This record gives sequence, C-alpha cells and structure tokens, in this order.
Amino acid sequence: MSGFGTEGAPRSINSTTSSVTRVVAGLVTQVRRTSSVLTWITRAAWVVLGAGIVALVAGFSLNWIELIVLGAGFVFALLGAAIFAIGRHPYAISLRLREGRVVVGERAMGGIDIRNTSTSAVLPARIELPVGTTRASFALPGLPPEGEHDELFAIPTTRRGVIVVGPVSSVRGDPLGLIRRSVLWTEPEELYVHPRTIRMGGSAAGFLHDLEGRETREITNADLSFHALREYVPGDDRRYVHWRSSARTGTLMVRQFEETRRSHLVLAISAQERDYADPDEFELAISAVGSLGLQALNSEKQLTAMTSHEVLRTSAPRLFLDELTRLETVKSPTTVVEMARTITRDVLRATVAVLICGSSVSARDIRAAGAVLPVGVRALAIQARLGAEPSVHRLGSVTVLELGALEDLPRGFRKLER
Repeated sequence: MSGFGTEGAPRSINSTTSSVTRVVAGLVTQVRRTSSVLTWITRAAWVVLGAGIVALVAGFSLNWIELIVLGAGFVFALLGAAIFAIGRHPYAISLRLREGRVVVGERAMGGIDIRNTSTSAVLPARIELPVGTTRASFALPGLPPEGEHDELFAIPTTRRGVIVVGPVSSVRGDPLGLIRRSVLWTEPEELYVHPRTIRMGGSAAGFLHDLEGRETREITNADLSFHALREYVPGDDRRYVHWRSSARTGTLMVRQFEETRRSHLVLAISAQERDYADPDEFELAISAVGSLGLQALNSEKQLTAMTSHEVLRTSAPRLFLDELTRLETVKSPTTVVEMARTITRDVLRATVAVLICGSSVSARDIRAAGAVLPVGVRALAIQARLGAEPSVHRLGSVTVLELGALEDLPRGFRKLER
C-alpha cells in the first residue's frame, strides 16, 4: 500500500498538470484566433455594430418596431460583410524593384508577381502596397488554378530620401469597408532616391590636381624629392644607401626625402537647419557635395566627407551617394567654425578643405572657419544661395563660391582657376 501511495500521487499530479496545460494552451490559441478575427473589423464596423445594438435595445424597450428593424438591418449588414472575408488566401506573391537606386526626378519601376497556388479558382481580391507614407491599391482579378497575374507600377520621385516599399498584402473585404482581412506576403524593401549630381569635367580636376606633387616639410625614408643624408640605422632600406658619401666618410649614409603631397579632399557640409534659408537650399548643397565627391572618387583621389555631426562612408561612389541620401538637417549649436576644427583635429593630411553651407551662414563665421584650418590646406567655401549668379570672392584665407544652381557648379570652379 505504501508503494502505491508514493508512486500514484506523482502520477495524479502529473496528469492534472498536463490537463491544465492543455486547457491553458487551448485558451491561448482561442484568444489568438479571436484577436486575429477582431483585427478584421474596421472602425466603421464597430460603429455599425454599436448603432445596431443601441437601436435593438431601444426598439424593444420602447416597443418601437422601426428601431428594431433598423437595428436588425445593421446587424445583418455586418454579418453579410463578414462573408466577403471568409476563405483562404492561396497566393504566392513577390515584390520586385527594377532598380534599388534612382536619381531625383526619375521614376522607379517595379512589379508584383501573384500566383494562385491552389487547385481551384479564387475570387477577385485587392492587393495593397505601401510606398513611403502612401498606400497604393490594385484590383486583383479572379485567378484559375495555378493562374498568374503581374501588376506593374511606377513610383515618381520628387525628393531625395529613402522610400520604404512594401510589404505587399492581399486584402479581402466587403464593398462597404466594414470588414477587412489582410495577409502580408513580402518584406519591405528600400528605394534610394539619390541627389542630383553633375559632371564636373576638367574644372574640378584642375582644382584637385592643384597641390598634387608638391613637396612638404615632412621627412620620409622613401619618396621622389631628395632632401639630405643621414647615418644608416638598422632596418633602413639598403636601396637608399649613398655609397659615394659612405666611402668618403667611412660611415654608411642613407638618403632622406621630403614627402610629396598628394591630393586629399575634405568635403564638410553643414547639416544645421538654421544655416539654410529653406529645404531646397539644403538640397542644392547636398548636390554640390555629391558632384565633387564623385569627381574625386572617379579620379581615385583620397576623399573624406563629413557633416557637422558624423563622418560619411566614401569607399565607393554608390555607398557615398547612399550616405547623402539619408542625410537630414539637425538642430544643434554646432557651427562651421567647429566643423573646421574637426577637420584640423581628425584629418591630418588634408590638402583641400571645402566647407559647404547655406546662405544664412555669416561672412564672419566663414572667415573664422578658415582661420582654424591648418597652414598649407587650401580652403574653399561653397555657399548655396538659390537663384544667385555664381561669384567668387575671398574672406580671409577662404575662397568663397556662391552657388545659385547646380548647373553653375562647373562654371564656378572655372572661375576659381583664374
């Protein structure tokens, strides 16, 4: 008996625990199913249901037949609407963008491929595609077994930025919009709308080559410009031993060289909202940065691009444009002077520093920014001012180019060479 008691009690407890677990799991599943069904009901449907219940209660309380009929009509309308949402969504749906990157003003083309995966025909439905903050809707016709349908679309682009396209969903519902049942089929995709840029041609190439090949005062053990001789130190490259001087002095002597300066372009754009008269002025500044950066990358020049609060990736032209695409204005106390200090502190081998800002930046700030840049760095400021004629003037050590339109950028650089 004692053996039965010690073994039977745990079995009874385990059985009870298992039963409770199954009941709880069933309740959770039922709640999930109920929650899923409740998502089909739109706000309009809740209003209709509430109006129907109020009308029925008032009708029976007041013995008012018209209210009873009205309330019943509301309830039956809701039940009839639910019929439209019943049924499976036997689809295989994919989203494709012809290009993941376009330029402002171009149309991004794409398509939605839909296939009926069942062995029976399906009724018409609706396909919805979120595009940024808007939502496009396409009528999906009835499909035969294994039938297919392609829906092409075009996305107009008027502003730079990243547009989230998708996810695609199939929707069933009633004509009155009371019941809506949707199923998601794809992951969202990103469409990059790159800023407009312009080919600089020889105008910027001459500017970037301006300091190429000049010697600096820094001494190196290997370069082209001979500077002096010094005594050999273990580890020195024997190719640079000056044998004639070594024979004359009786000590191994090696050559030293002045380091040759190579172009290192720094593009620093202010992202401060207060520095620009309007958003279009900021877009002009970004287009100028993109044009100069592409010229440097295509010419295989060293490029550093930064804003007043971050460093942009510039390892490849497309990545550089992606970085500019995501760039937005910020509100912070950072000025162009502090941006110039960042260049001095972090970009030690810069040869050309270009500060890009808006028309709201004062001449005093531009002059002060030039004063904190290292000696030997050529300083240029491009000040976006929509509608202005391209002009060049100096503020201290900074050459300032006023830019009124992107198309004027090559002409402005030609003025810098005069």
